[in-house]
Amino acid sequence: MKQLVICCLSACILLTACNQHRYVDLTSGEHIDLVKDEKTGLMVDSKTRQPVYMYVDTKTHDTIYGVTGKVVNGHIVKTEDGKYKYDGDDEYKMKNGDYKVKVEGDEIKIKDGDKKIKIEDGEKKVKND
Repeated sequence: MKQLVICCLSACILLTACNQHRYVDLTSGEHIDLVKDEKTGLMVDSKTRQPVYMYVDTKTHDTIYGVTGKVVNGHIVKTEDGKYKYDGDDEYKMKNGDYKVKVEGDEIKIKDGDKKIKIEDGEKKVKND
């Protein structure tokens, strides 16, 4: 009986250690590692360095809107083409001094002083005035 318990505990620890990725990208369904982009302030995939639209934190079981970092549990809809969408993301604006963010559909515009960043369809363009 002791051997069975020890074997089960070992298996649980091993399986937990294998699942190192805490986040799941809702767009791709892949497990990912996230880091904060120093230029945009957005959470990005550590491998691709692309912003993540929505992701699930597997430890807290929260769905997070990548543009704002807001927990959006219960506000996710599945579109006809099988993709997930935050039902409040048609337009979002935020201003804090010289820092401005504007989201319209899948387009994100960020202005921070003289720097302008535009993210559309996963492509990021940076312009310095």
